[in-house]
Amino acid sequence: MREVSQPATEAIRMVVVLRALADPVRLEIVQRLAVTGEESCNAIGGDLDVHQTTLSRHYRVPREAGVTWTTIKGRSRMVRLRRDDLDAPFPGLLDSVLNGARHTLAVTGT
Repeated sequence: MREVSQPATEAIRMVVVLRALADPVRLEIVQRLAVTGEESCNAIGGDLDVHQTTLSRHYRVPREAGVTWTTIKGRSRMVRLRRDDLDAPFPGLLDSVLNGARHTLAVTGT
């Protein structure tokens, strides 16, 4: 198993995390990971209506922000949330963003 470049826990910055979560596609990826725990990029990408090159960026931005952790297993890239790494410096931030997104979806239906 290999890992790709991602920041150490102490290098995670709130403004970078929030910027990564501000995009609707990336937020949808993070919401899905919050439910499933870990998934392959192919599994997630298959459910999103986004071009493959754009999708690669949507995986890279949260990884570089410290929101997700990517591990390479054979030919697959497995992605999971770095919940503990985010909760240590920013307690409750991820849950607040995810709850806000769920609330917005419930109210607007989009």
